[in-house]
Order: sequence, then C-alpha cells, then structure tokens
Amino acid sequence: MTAPPTAGGPKVNRRRGETPATQRWNAVMYWPLTVAALLFLITYTFHVIADFHGTEAVVAHTLIALTWVVFIVDYLVRLALSNPRGEWFRTHLAALGITIVPPLRPVVLLDAFTRIAEFRRTAGSGLRARLLIYGIGSTLLLIWYISLVVLQAERHAPGATIVSFGDAVWWAFCTVTTVGYGDYVPVTLQGRIAAVVLMAGGVVLVGLIVATISSAVVERVSNASTPQRPPHRRRRRRHPTEAGGRPEHDHPEHDRADHELDHHTGDETDDPEDPSRP
Repeated sequence: MTAPPTAGGPKVNRRRGETPATQRWNAVMYWPLTVAALLFLITYTFHVIADFHGTEAVVAHTLIALTWVVFIVDYLVRLALSNPRGEWFRTHLAALGITIVPPLRPVVLLDAFTRIAEFRRTAGSGLRARLLIYGIGSTLLLIWYISLVVLQAERHAPGATIVSFGDAVWWAFCTVTTVGYGDYVPVTLQGRIAAVVLMAGGVVLVGLIVATISSAVVERVSNASTPQRPPHRRRRRRHPTEAGGRPEHDHPEHDRADHELDHHTGDETDDPEDPSRP
C-alpha cells in the first residue's frame, strides 16, 4: 500500500506498471484499507476470545467477510488500472498475499508508524527504522494471531492444555523465542500447523530484528572510531628580523611564492605583531 501523493503530484513508477490512475486510487483507498485491516483484527480477536456463538458469530463472520471484499476489490481495481498489467502483477505479489491471506492484513497497520518524521532523518537510519518497525510489529502480530488460531482450535479439544487466551499467548512467546518450556503444547492438527508457522516465522523475524540492531551498532561504532581531520592551522608569517636578525626571504621569488600561498589560504596578516597590520 502506497502513501498518498504529495502536493507536487503523484510520483509514477512506470517500471512497476504504475499509472497516474493507480496512484490516485492508492491515495483514495489508503485509509479505508487501514481501517479494514484494524476492523479485521479487532473482530477476529473478540470472536475467538469471547467464543461467539449464534447471532454474535454471524455478525463477526460478516464483518470479516466485508474486510476481505474490501481488499479484493482494491486489488482488482489496481490491477485493472495498471499498465502493463503483467509487470504490475509481478511486482506486487505482496499485495496479492495480503488480499488472499487474511492474517497478513494487519501488517498494513505498520505502514502508519514508518511515516513518522523522526525515522526519516537519514537514508540509512530511516531504512533501519522501517525494518525494525516491520520486524517488531510483524513479530507481535504473528504472536497475537497464532495465539488466537491455537486457542480457537484447542479450547474444546480433549486433553488440551491451551484453554485460555493467556495460555495461548504464553505458549506463543515461549515458542517464538525457542524457549519451549513444554508446559503448554497443541494437541490438534490445526494447532500444530499453526505452531510450525510460528516457529518458521519467528526465526525469520527475530533474525531480522537482531540484524537491524547489529547494523545500527556497527555503524555507530564505526563513526565513533573514524579519526577526525585536524583543524586547519594558519601559516604564521615571520618578521623579517626574526631568525637571528636575518630576513626570512631574501629573494623576490620567495616573496612572490609566499604571497600566493597566503592568498590561497586566506591569511596574509595573522600575526598581531606584524608591522604591516594597520
């Protein structure tokens, strides 16, 4: 999902199949998609934790389906407005994944945090800040969503140990950090599949966070250890009577060369004792 265009007009990337029409559509749909992603996360959370049945469950499923429709319509319109469409499709596979896989939709919410001006001071720090935000945010969203999925699958299963949301979150944190106490384990097929997804995604995301932090530390240490250039020391003109009463330059060529050097350095009379100073 791209940001709204600036006052100077949208920046079109022809190599990615973008057109002015797709840029205008992105600007219109930016906040509706953000709200839809937030609505999906809140609705699914209440649906699982409250264990809705009957009318409440129908309402929750309807809201989730509406968010799915919003993302599908957005993707199809962007594809129809793109040119060439094949190029746009190949370079926007992430948008297709967010459209098809509902758990990926809350990732759209992280885009708002990357727009904070404090994270855009320099290109390097801005990139690391965005990676860190996406890494930490994606990890927390992954833990949250997998906890809901496992709780929904395990709550009423025979012999299940994960029967509350607190148990599910504790198990998810232990799993994603590779601690694995073993006090809570999924017993259903759906719960174990979710556990595998959490293990694989956790390794990738935690590695991304560690790599980003390490890059920032290395750059800071490197900048601190880089020797600073010494300040420019101006050349002091010696008095003709210095050096044992002997003139410093007794040749016209020397005087001309010294004058040219002082002209380039911007200092001709730096000695407060110089008799030529007014």
